[in-house]
Amino acid sequence: MRWARALHVATFAWVVAGCTTSPERMPPGSEAMPTARATRPAPVDPALGDRILALDPEHVSDSDVRQVLAKGPTPHVIAIHGGVYPVHLVMDSFARFLTRMGYPERAIRDPGDRSFTQSPYTEAAVLAGEIAWYYEREGVMPVMVGHSQGGMQVVKVLYELAGLFDTAVPVYDPSGSGVEPRTTIVDPLTGARRAVTTLKVQYATAVSAGGAATLLPNQWIMKSRLYRIPDSVVDFTGFMLALDLIAWDGPATDHHYRALDVAHVRNVTLPATYAHIFVVDVGPLAKDEAARAWINAYTPDLAGTSPPANVDLPNILWAADVWYSIKKAWVIEAQALVRAQRKPPAPPAARGAAH
Repeated sequence: MRWARALHVATFAWVVAGCTTSPERMPPGSEAMPTARATRPAPVDPALGDRILALDPEHVSDSDVRQVLAKGPTPHVIAIHGGVYPVHLVMDSFARFLTRMGYPERAIRDPGDRSFTQSPYTEAAVLAGEIAWYYEREGVMPVMVGHSQGGMQVVKVLYELAGLFDTAVPVYDPSGSGVEPRTTIVDPLTGARRAVTTLKVQYATAVSAGGAATLLPNQWIMKSRLYRIPDSVVDFTGFMLALDLIAWDGPATDHHYRALDVAHVRNVTLPATYAHIFVVDVGPLAKDEAARAWINAYTPDLAGTSPPANVDLPNILWAADVWYSIKKAWVIEAQALVRAQRKPPAPPAARGAAH
């Protein structure tokens, strides 16, 4: 009975939040803005490129982050917060965690409004278009991290990138120009023209998604799709709490993410002591030297273990697992760009054929 009352309160809060949100960033009927000339990724310094290529994506130290990766190409982090005000503040805490761990702030803040996070009420097609814009300009594919309703939005963006909602998605410039009159980009690694709906992000993750959020009109389309991950992502991790009254997770549920085809999908259950609202409130962890050391040394095979007693701080397992995956994606993307820039240019005839 107590569980049911809590569920009704949570559901009401989510529905109210869905009825009091700001307008979409790309409202229907928006006029396409003139396309700015695409900016190509800056050449990576040869010495720095050698150091990037020498990194092991699965074992990235604090020194590797601060002395190598942070000086080179860095994937933009698209962090999507939950839908109940002021839950965005806990996702801001996650952004602060990243910067304290050595992630460049420039690769987290929105180039337009300078915010750390995105709203789950932003159209998924807009976010997909932003991913294409970042990739074309920076040469490294963004990563996505979503909390609560933001986690549902992450999966929705993956469906947009896979072309499962619409066969054409426009490029979107978040720095101010908005929607562009094109649905393709020039791939910065190959020079070939590619549709937005052919792009694949290296890493995406959702935590405490689903449940009451599926009752919101903007998420109805995801009700039967949330736990099926399309091939527009290489590595996806779905996090669930052992008991989550808002996301409707618990011993009696079977909320496990699965790949539609070939995406690599992991499911991680976090302790029942973690709270739905505060699971991404991890900023303080990066201030603790012992916690930071444990997080930097973490690998997924430690997911079932507990950190040492001296670093048993709230939400540390989620923080460590996400940080590990972001570092891995960072290395893979940076290495791909370095290799592409070192590859001899193709003959003119071959370049024309690639388009």
